[in-house]
Amino acid sequence: MSKRDYYEVLGVSRDASEKELKKAYRALAMKYHPDRNEGDAKSEAHFKEAAEAYEVLSDSEKRSLYDRFGHDGLRGAAAGPGGFDNMNDIFSQFGDIFGDMFGGRGRGGGRRGGPQRGPDLRYDLELTFEEAAFGTSKNLTIPRHVNCETCDGSGAKPGTSPTTCQTCQGRGQVHHRQGFFTLSSTCPHCQGSGEHISDPCEDCDGKGQQRVEKEVEVKIPAGVDSGTRLRLRQEGENGSRGGPPGDLYVFLHVQESEVFQRDGEDLHLKQEISFVQAALGCEITVPTLESETTLTIKPGAQYGDKRVLKNEGLVRVRGSGRGDIIVHLDVTIPTKLSKREREILEEFAEEADIPVKSGGFFKKMKEKLSS
Repeated sequence: MSKRDYYEVLGVSRDASEKELKKAYRALAMKYHPDRNEGDAKSEAHFKEAAEAYEVLSDSEKRSLYDRFGHDGLRGAAAGPGGFDNMNDIFSQFGDIFGDMFGGRGRGGGRRGGPQRGPDLRYDLELTFEEAAFGTSKNLTIPRHVNCETCDGSGAKPGTSPTTCQTCQGRGQVHHRQGFFTLSSTCPHCQGSGEHISDPCEDCDGKGQQRVEKEVEVKIPAGVDSGTRLRLRQEGENGSRGGPPGDLYVFLHVQESEVFQRDGEDLHLKQEISFVQAALGCEITVPTLESETTLTIKPGAQYGDKRVLKNEGLVRVRGSGRGDIIVHLDVTIPTKLSKREREILEEFAEEADIPVKSGGFFKKMKEKLSS
């Protein structure tokens, strides 16, 4: 089934502002929220569709691609779209929007005092063109928080235990009635933990976590480009109260090649040849990703002519096969000629009846006319 237009999904015009997009998405999220439509598969589908539309249109680069090329333009964009793996991904990405809805339901689900999934982390990684072209493996040092070994993550001084928060009675939330709705918000005294620590751990200052550095290996597939996002599951921050870790997102930034100009999986190469080679034809050596190859130039080549080396470009990350190398011929003209070179060219011009600015040529023409 083909996807609906994202602007149609959110019910906004194509020139809608960021504020209008957020307002429209929030209204749809409220209408189709799982807490409000429990067990309704159709509502869940609408909820995910709205989230996907907002995820694209709220990102200026993805929105520009979508406006120009539609859904097809997003297939090679970083991270898709293509929807979300599960409902938790939606709540994590748009936590600012869901923060106060239906009691601040997050990816951990359930009451706020229960297990909470850890936050995601971002790492920006710079690659050389060669590393991106052939793929590589990198060891990243990621600073993150882990459970304090002294208090085992409880935040309380060893020998003591947290007590139930008296403000929210351990629920982690306080409720306010507004018209027909009962709204929930995070408890201001325990910040949603449902617990009160009267004697905090000295090593972590009651936070239950400490900052450490962890080495993580990330494998870079061949053919990636700037903007590619890699997801390492459960390599983010640790969860709280027994919740799972978040994810680590590695954003790639690829340096430009000194030889090629990249266009997706295709590579463009400017190759100089002399006007003599262009006229008479020749064989030239041109570089490829792996080494070099011989290219035959037929007589009469012109400036700007292209020669295509099939399947010599970059690996397609999405799909199979490789792109091409397109060689653009740049016919060069010498700026200085020796006496003999000039004589040869004047003879060629005379033979081909080509008028040129040359004393020798015009002198010979004058002699012929006067004879």
